[in-house]
Amino acid sequence: MARYTGPKGRVNRRLQTLIYENGGSSRALEKRGNQPPGMHTRFRRPSTYGSALMEKQKIKHYYGLGERQLRRYFDNATRQKGNTGENLLLICENRLDNVVRRVGLAKTRPQARQGIAHGHFRVNGVKVDKPSFQLRPGDVVSVRPRPNLLTMYKGIREVGVDGEGIEWVTFDSETLTANVVGKPGPSDISLPVDANTVVEFLSR
Repeated sequence: MARYTGPKGRVNRRLQTLIYENGGSSRALEKRGNQPPGMHTRFRRPSTYGSALMEKQKIKHYYGLGERQLRRYFDNATRQKGNTGENLLLICENRLDNVVRRVGLAKTRPQARQGIAHGHFRVNGVKVDKPSFQLRPGDVVSVRPRPNLLTMYKGIREVGVDGEGIEWVTFDSETLTANVVGKPGPSDISLPVDANTVVEFLSR
């Protein structure tokens, strides 16, 4: 997909949510979160279409999805039982890059995606370089046993990452190994978004 490489603080301010977690982007939201990006601009009440589009953009930026990938996830969610909006977000939560971020092996999701793409992680002993890899109960995620990688990721863990930890994954900080012991539920969704609005938008 075409990755967003522009100012991340701008996205945070436009969507009024902490989508990108790096320092400069979060400070931009804290300092000028009540003002949209651009000169002499102010927030206006969005239309129904505009509100739904904004909610969709939150999902795309937060999980690093392209339009086609989001549509594919939506198609999968509609074939599952239960609430389609929740199913869509749970598919996103199952991604390898999301789990790497949430167990504290990366400070941000873009950093997690970069590490995975560079081959820093294994799933069940096999190198995986796709951030979108869907994890299942019983999968074991580990850092490749290279001294430089182990030192780097232990350093990230020692510094600490905000919001780390998920109930359906156990983590061994000594071996840098994450064990998927279950499936995420609605309470495990980390992005505050109106998923039902997104479902209506994508159903058009």
